[in-house]
Formats: sequence, structure tokens, C-alpha cells
Amino acid sequence: MTKEQVLKKYFGYDTFRPLQSEIIDTILAKQDCLVLMPTGGGKSICFQVPALVFDGLTLVISPLIALMKDQVQALQANGVSAAYINSTLSGAEQRDIETRCRSGELRLLYISPEKLLSPNYLDFIKTLRVTLIAVDESHCVSTWGHDFRPEYTQLHILKKTFPEVPMVALTATADRVTRKDILKQLGISEAKTFIASFDRPNLGLSVLPGRNRLKVIQQFIAKRSNESGIIYCLSRKNTEEVAEGLRKLGIRAMHYHAGIDAQTRSEVQDAFIKDEIQVMVATIAFGMGIDKSNVRFVIHYSLPSNVESFYQEIGRAGRDGLPSDTLLFYSFADIITRKEMIQNSELPDNMKEVQLAKLDRMKQYAESEICRRRVLLSYFNEDAQKDCGNCDVCRNPPVKFDATILTQKALSGIARTNEKVAMGLLIDILRGAQNRNVFEHNFQTLKTFGVGKELKYEEWADYITQMLNSGIIDIAYDERHSLKLNAVSWQVLKGEKKVPLVRFEPYEVKKARQEEEMPREKSKKEVIKDALFDRLRVLRKKLADEQNLPPFVIFSDATLSDMAQKRPINKIQMLAVSGVGEQKFRQFGEKFINEILDFVRENSEGGKTRIAKGFTYTETLDLYQKGLSVEDIAMRRNLSTVTVISHLVKLHEEGNDINLRDLIPSYEYNQIIAAAMRLNMQKGDALKPLFEDLEGLYDYGKLRIAIALWDV
Repeated sequence: MTKEQVLKKYFGYDTFRPLQSEIIDTILAKQDCLVLMPTGGGKSICFQVPALVFDGLTLVISPLIALMKDQVQALQANGVSAAYINSTLSGAEQRDIETRCRSGELRLLYISPEKLLSPNYLDFIKTLRVTLIAVDESHCVSTWGHDFRPEYTQLHILKKTFPEVPMVALTATADRVTRKDILKQLGISEAKTFIASFDRPNLGLSVLPGRNRLKVIQQFIAKRSNESGIIYCLSRKNTEEVAEGLRKLGIRAMHYHAGIDAQTRSEVQDAFIKDEIQVMVATIAFGMGIDKSNVRFVIHYSLPSNVESFYQEIGRAGRDGLPSDTLLFYSFADIITRKEMIQNSELPDNMKEVQLAKLDRMKQYAESEICRRRVLLSYFNEDAQKDCGNCDVCRNPPVKFDATILTQKALSGIARTNEKVAMGLLIDILRGAQNRNVFEHNFQTLKTFGVGKELKYEEWADYITQMLNSGIIDIAYDERHSLKLNAVSWQVLKGEKKVPLVRFEPYEVKKARQEEEMPREKSKKEVIKDALFDRLRVLRKKLADEQNLPPFVIFSDATLSDMAQKRPINKIQMLAVSGVGEQKFRQFGEKFINEILDFVRENSEGGKTRIAKGFTYTETLDLYQKGLSVEDIAMRRNLSTVTVISHLVKLHEEGNDINLRDLIPSYEYNQIIAAAMRLNMQKGDALKPLFEDLEGLYDYGKLRIAIALWDV
């Protein structure tokens, strides 16, 4: 099968997302690659599709048991032969999977690095016909990555063992330094790197001061009833207190942290995945391996330690592409706590320095006065062309001023120091500070020395931070946090680009961002869609419980939303719904079609639809299947017989069991087709010439039936 056929048959999608097709082509050409794609961007498809195009076994290195379980369940639900090997399996279960690997029955095998590298297990893997290796969450291989795992550093042995097998490394977050390290550690330094846009426009971004957090969370969740969410806390104690507080407020919430016994953690996690609890309050021990697509909000009760972690965690909301919200609480106490955690850690001093610098970037995001999405994209070296309009700063924008000259001074200072100074020393140069650091490097002789002495240190720090967050300058953490010029920098220096910045104001006097606007009133069409969506969601939960599956494995929220919009009533229409493949239709298609039909019946009175506008074909089909004649349907629905016939013809063409032959005598059909042939008509041609040629002997309804039955 081609990659397009695999995508449609097993995953139910008609088209690839950006970069997926190019990545898959690279893998199919048996070339190594590194894929950076934000959470929810479709990383898994990049190796799952080639796995089904290739004949052999795809080996997937995955760091967490929960992640393996979710992905394997989803693949099996799509009709793909996949399995995982980890510590949760019995000896008999593991041997059975190994037998299926040897026989060639399995197409994908998920395995942890610990298991792969355990004594003699790589020898077993060598006996298999491995045609692709995927290293998921590959940032774990790098000491610069935010979730570094020592076991991952040994994975270079895979490339040595299978030198001809293509390897794809995948991660949601990695800056330039981490990307370079991933390729080096895995032994694929020459691999092609694909960087998808980190922009997640479906995510709303907000930051609020860390006051009255529980009350704010209650109000936030009240606007999102029945929607799943995650609240991340800094400490185990926090998770327990917040979860208890929410339960007292009537919110279905549970806590999760590494101090809970394994069985309880598993039960709580399953309850969240199966939509039995609404809110999971957790430390970062929860989430990395969760493939739940219908998380609608993520709240950070405390400041994360770095932008990579923050971005990956908020990325767990809206994985299905539907609108979702994120909220970060911020206080200086969080900064102090985080700094103490880093200083008291067992990291070497150089790594502590890196972690403190990354914490500072997280602080800058929280205090930002420019579009927050710009800040995030800039961090990952992506230029945002315009403000997002979907963050609290954009909704309540601060006043800006033309800071082009001020910015040129800073950029000139970076250039004249050969891009080798960090922010602090650059500010000293601009302010004309006479200290040892400046004199040691002879920076007092530079033309930029003292050109910004009219500004305080704090002001320069604020403005340079805004430049950094806006993508006007870059930072190299592996070069002692030196500031670097980029293409945008030179545009500014040459006077080709203006720079608007927000006027400095001490953080203590900044006003808290207004809370999100109240949801607008929904249109009738949206109300109808939402009513049907809720109905389909209930059915999904029922089917999921019967099969002991997470609801999103049956269908994602995005698929249900598309289903509620398109309202399919036959196989052809259902397979046109995004996310409905052949296996999913065989298992669940008829049940969801029947639910849609029931919804129509229940929302129709006296032949007129109460709220289900647009279900006119469905209503006609329902009455036809009950045995009513064309005339009876027309009378019941207060429609003309010609309109009813046009409905039936369309339903027939879409694959519904409509016997059009019963609706037209043979002699009438023959006479109409003879005239059509005389006029050299083709299917799809206008019917007016045919109507006139037959001098109006047959109405348009009969003409439509005959042409629909005509085998040209």
C-alpha cells in the first residue's frame, strides 16, 4: 500500500498534516531523520505509516509504560498488529509477543530502553527483521534535554547493530543545543532534521498572579463543565491539598504523584483516561506518557522550571486540535523555590548554571508584556509574523513605543563584542559601568560603551528580555549564555525593521491581566452541533466502558465534532469523517449512525425539525425506511414530491439502500433515457433540455430517478 492508502485505511485521514508526508518519504527512502513536532502535531503518524508500508518490524523505543499502552491500544483499535514489552507483562505474555515478532505477525513493537538494554535482550532483537527504528521522546537522550535519562545515552548501539535500518528520533521540544546533542548521542549526526511549527493556535495562553488560586480555578472550571483538565503542582503536598479543595467544591478531582503506590497511581490514571474523573492534580510525574486527546485545559499551579517543560505540559491540552485553554499562576515565591531546588540538586555546577538560565527564560515568559505565543515561538527559534490574538496580553494589550534606536544600541553592543557576552555584561557596557569585567576585556574602548547610560539596569534588562522574547536576538546556552545576532537583528541594524517595545514598569505595579472574556452566545447551528456532540460523547463512553478502553481510543473529540457537523447516515458519509478508518467503521460505524438517526427523530415534531436544522435528508431516509411512499413522505414533511425524490436520489448516490427502480415504471425510464441519448446527455448535465425535449411529459423528479439509474 502507498502511504496515502495506509493513512486512510488505518487512521481515517484523507491528507497528511504539514511535514508528515516529507518525513515519511525520507524514512521510506531509508534515511535517518530527527523530527521536532509539538505535542498534538502528529509525530506518531510519522513512523506508524512507514511501519505499515514496510514489510518487517518497526521497533519503537518509548520511555514510559503509559505511553506504550495508549499508543498500542489506539493502533489495535485501528486494526494494526502492535504490542509492547515492559515490566507489567508476565513471562508467558512476553514469550507470546516474542513468538509473534519472530513469525512476522507484529508490525510495531514498543519497548523501553531499560528492557532493550537488559542482559542478552538485544541479542533477541538482532534475530528479528527490523526495518525501522523510532526513538520517541528523544530529548531524553541529551544531557541538555529537560527529561534527561541516562539509559537513553546507550541507544547509539542500535545504529551500530542495524547500520542499514533507518532511524527516526522524535521529540516535542528541543532547542538548538539539544537537537545537536540528540543526533550525536544516537550516532546519526548526518540525519536530516525536520522542524514543524511550534505554533499551537488552538491553545489559549493566560498568566495570572498567584493569589486566590483555588477560587480562580473553581471559576475557570465552572466555565468548562464536563471537560477534562490537568493541574500541575510543584510538590506532592500541593497536589493533595488542591485535589481535596476541588472535591469539596463538587469537582471530580484526584491527585497523582510519585509517592503514591503503583496500583493506586494506575487506577487514578485509568480513571482520568476513561473520563471518570474530570481533573487530575499532579506533579510532573504525570503526563509525559498520556496520549489522552481530549484534555481541554492545563493549569500550572506553580511556575515550571523551564520553557521546554512548560510547552510540553501545556501541549497535553487540545491534542485533537480543538480549542483548549492554559493558565499559569506566577509569583516570586515560585522563583525562589525553583532556584533552591536547582542549587540543592546533585547536578554538576555547569548544569546548574544552564538550569538557572532556563528558569530565567520561564520567568521572562510569565512577566512578558508582548504576545505570549511570540515568546514561546522565539524560544524555539521560530519567527511569529503577527500577534496571536489568543493570549491574555493580546486580549488586553499594553501600550508600546518605538524602541528601534534603543534596540540598535543593544544589537551594536552584541556585534562589537563579537557575540560573546551575556546579558549582564552587555548591560554594563551600554550603561558605561566601570567594573572589573568591563576593563578585563577592554570593553570601555567600544563605541557602544555608555550609549545607554540614561536607562537603569532593570530597564535595560526588561527591554533586552523583550528583544529576546520577540526573536530579535538569540541566546546560546552552551556558550555561557552569549547573546547572538540573527537575520532579524541585521534587519533592525540596517534600519529595515522597526521595533515596538512595551514601556518599562516595575512588576509590582503591573496590573493583573483580566480574566478571559465570557464565552460568546452560540449560534443555532453551534447549539445543534453541541447537542449532538454531547449525545455522541455519551455513546462513546458507553462503548468504551464495554470494551474497557479509553473513550478517545474509540473516537477523538475532533472526530466526534466532525461527525456532529457532517451528520453521516451511511458508510460512505461516515468514512468521510476525519479519523474514521475502515476498522473503526466496522466496529462502531453503525452504532453512531443509529445514534444520529435517533437524535433526528427525537428532535422532530409533526414533520418539522425542532433544533436539528439541516437533517432534512436524514428525516426523509428515516421515513422511507419505515415503508412510507413518496407521497406519504411529502405529506408528512410538508414537501413536494419532487423534493422528496431529489432527497432519495441523493441518498441512493451516497450508498444508502434506496430502490429507485420501484419509483419509476420501465416504459417511463426507457422513454426518458432514449431522449437523453438523443440529446447526447451525460450524467451531471442540466435537466432542463431533457424536460423540454419531452414537452414536460415527466416532472423533474422522474427525470432525476431515470438519470440516476442510467448506466451511461
